[in-house]
Amino acid sequence: MITAGIKEFKNRLSQYLSIVKKGEDVLITERGKIIARAIQENPEIKSLRKALDPLIRQGLVKYPVGDINRQIPQPLKTKGKPVSQIVIEDRR
Repeated sequence: MITAGIKEFKNRLSQYLSIVKKGEDVLITERGKIIARAIQENPEIKSLRKALDPLIRQGLVKYPVGDINRQIPQPLKTKGKPVSQIVIEDRR
């Protein structure tokens, strides 16, 4: 696996993408800590669980302990303008 800082990855993106196309993984770091991983697209992986299995075996990822299918609450209805509109007006 190859490691690259954010700035280096950004500046040499084409080179790193050709490395990824060849099947090599690239770890992207920020101040020495891994924050992302660039991997080759694999259309045969159809489930998240299958995609995570190699990372779990390496100890890099753990399965979630909570219910990942929990219900997301509906947004509250309030009077007045939406926050997005207020932000846009404030930027003008």
